[in-house]
Parts: sequence; structure tokens; C-alpha cells
Amino acid sequence: MSKIAAVKAYPIVAKLKNVQWTAQESRAEVDLLLVEVVTDDGIKGYGQVTSTPMPDIKKWVERFGEEVIGMDALARVAVWEKLLSMTSPRPNLGGLSRGARPQIMGAIGGIDMALWDIAGKKANLPIFRLLGAENKPVFTYATGGYYVKGTKITSCADELAGFVKNGFKAVKLKVGGATMVEEVERVKATRAAIGPDIKLKLDLNAAYDLPACYEFAKAVAPYDIFWLEEPLHWYLQPVDFGKLAAATAIPLAHGEREMTRFTARDYMTLGGVRYMMFDATRYAGFTESLRVAHMADQAGVMITPHHSPELHCHLVAAFPRTGYAVESHGSHDRDPIWQGMYLDRAEVKDSYVYMNEKPGWGIELDWKFINSHLAGY
Repeated sequence: MSKIAAVKAYPIVAKLKNVQWTAQESRAEVDLLLVEVVTDDGIKGYGQVTSTPMPDIKKWVERFGEEVIGMDALARVAVWEKLLSMTSPRPNLGGLSRGARPQIMGAIGGIDMALWDIAGKKANLPIFRLLGAENKPVFTYATGGYYVKGTKITSCADELAGFVKNGFKAVKLKVGGATMVEEVERVKATRAAIGPDIKLKLDLNAAYDLPACYEFAKAVAPYDIFWLEEPLHWYLQPVDFGKLAAATAIPLAHGEREMTRFTARDYMTLGGVRYMMFDATRYAGFTESLRVAHMADQAGVMITPHHSPELHCHLVAAFPRTGYAVESHGSHDRDPIWQGMYLDRAEVKDSYVYMNEKPGWGIELDWKFINSHLAGY
């Protein structure tokens, strides 16, 4: 039996060439928390956390490391359940802060992802083979259209057309950060630039309330929209999504900010969400992501995780009926960490992710890059 001997977190930060923003957030840099779990027989597993704030998540990873030392490294569910049980505060049992639950769920996810990597390495199999999947290409789409100061309102059209030229058969446009009229203009220009045969998805980043989203959905419907992603304000609930789903023929995609299978379930059953985007690197890890995927498969909801195509491809591959796609960034400048931190990983080419047969996540890290981009916290 391999026991957990050490847990360590490496915060990585890289500057962007330009400040970029969505309907909700502005970013001058990208960051990622790399979580390392080491077993007593020398196996190292790696997970990732892409939630915020990173300094807080790093502290929780280190705190949880103290809790799991000595546990069976292959008992992923036991580790996950032990850490989750601590999120319901009971002072006599050492319960954790309710206010820090998002950061706590991110930390649990990073450790869990590393344990999956260990499981694959212990078995000398890639994760997708542990799940019983075939090594077949996984569809991916490219995201772009972030807002950048000083660019014309329709510059997104040229950008996404460039993704298509590079082989992508589906693209996603960030919307919701400008006026309704300007957004419709951006969508119209993008559709004209990419042509009629490319799938066009829209990511609203929670920009609208229900009345405004009804209006937006009606306005963009003529441009053959594949889905509306995160369409409603953060405080609107599954029942509100259900109302929107009933009002538009455009499918809804959601779930990247959900922390557990329980709320993900409600968005699929009550909210009419047809594309589930649960992100194992943001909250709760691969163990919970797999549970969400099973529920989606049973409900006929398509599985399309948010970000990290080199990791999430394993999940999508395991569901040949409802595994739809993983997300990639079309621009190399959008995520310099993703571009620089690997010596080897699954290859993104011509709108597909091609997995390798290396054990675990199938990744080889570039520690020279990582060490040169470590944050000072």
C-alpha cells in the first residue's frame, strides 16, 4: 500500500501581454496552483487548481496535507470524503470556516487530482484507461474575443476567424461586456468572419438578468448560436435557468463555477442546462467531476468541461455517448502558463485533443519554467 507522505503547493504566475477582461473580470496575469502529492514509495502525483485567491488556496492545501499524511494514496474517495466532511463546521470536530468554502473546495480538488495521477502511475496506465475509455481524439473548441482596451468592437471577428484558419471547427466568443447593440454587432461580425459551417458558442460570464437575457437570446438567434454559456447573474438559481431554457431554442451551458455534484444536478434537472461544464481544476477535483459526468450521462446532458483540455480530455473520453468536448484557448498569448509549463502533454491539433499513453495525466512538467514563474507567497 502506498501512503501519502507529503503534500506541497507551487503557485505559478505569468503576465499577460495585454490586460483582458470579460463581462465580469479583468486580468493582467494568469495564475495556477500546482499541487504535488508524494507517496512513501516515491511516486509523485500532480493536480492543478485554477480558482482564486491563490494564496488562500495554497494555505488550505498545506493545511489539508497535514490531515491526509499517512492515508492510503489509492483511497481517493476516502481522502475526498474526509476533507469534505470538514467543511461542515463543528468546533469539537475541527470544522473549517464557512466563508472559505470556495477556496477549501479548490484545495480539495488539487489534492484529489494529484491522487488520480498517482493511481495512474501506480497502475502504469493513463487515466482514461483506468476509466475504461479508448484512446480516440476528443473534440475541442477555441475560446477568444476577450475585451482589450484600444481595439475596435469587432476585432473579435478577425481573432476567431484566425482560430478557424488554424484548424478549429468550433469557437467561443466572450460577450456581455459591452452594450446590447454592440454585442449583437460583435456576434454578427464573428459569424460573418467564421462562415456558416463553424459552431459559434457565446460565453456571457453571468452578464444578464432574465429580461435582458430573453432580449439578448432573441437578438442573436439569427446567427446560429450553438449555446449560451453562464447566461445569468450569479445569484439567479436553477429555476431561473429553467425559465430561460423554456424561452429560447438556444441550448444553455453552465457549471464551471459549481462546487459539488448537488448543485450541478439541479442545473441539469431544474435548470434545463444541456451542456455541463463542471471544472475539476476549479473546485472539488476529478472524483466529483466524474460523479457529475455520470449524472449528466444518465440525463442525456452533454459533458463539456471548462478549460484544461490536457486533463479533462480523460473524462470526456470515458463517456462516448455524451462526452462532447473540452475547451482550449485559441490564442497562445491568452494563457502563457498552459503554453510553458509542460514538456509533454496531450496534443491539441485541428480541433481535437490527441491523448498519449503515458501513465496518469500523461503530462511531463517543465520545472525550469515552473521555478522561474513561482509566486512569492
